[in-house]
Amino acid sequence: MWFVLALLSAVFAALTSILAKVGIDGVNSNLATAIRTLVVLIMAWGMVFLTDAQKGLSGISTKSWVFLILSGLATGASWLCYYKALQIGEASKVVPIDKMSVVITLILAFLFLHEKMTVKSVAGCIFIGIGTLLMVL
Repeated sequence: MWFVLALLSAVFAALTSILAKVGIDGVNSNLATAIRTLVVLIMAWGMVFLTDAQKGLSGISTKSWVFLILSGLATGASWLCYYKALQIGEASKVVPIDKMSVVITLILAFLFLHEKMTVKSVAGCIFIGIGTLLMVL
């Protein structure tokens, strides 16, 4: 099931980029990010209430709150940078560079989460990096 969800995530991320590039034309990138964030906020809280997950709010630890807030700040910074880059650059160049987050995530997971770095994951990172460079040059 995780694979199907991850694949759907990739499809929706691709749609996000194309729809955003069309929608951001003539709109301030910060305003566009705020509009997108509002839609995501409504959708996310809708799912919380639809699945009755709001009851779990009181059980969230302080550590989880801190890291979820930091993650939210990182997401916001990412979206603001992404929308500005998308507004002034070509989607076919901005998106591959944005997806370099895969390589950065693998490196950070190795350094901070002590996840295993395999020959396969190192080779994948190298190929993603080379592929990204080929697409944007």
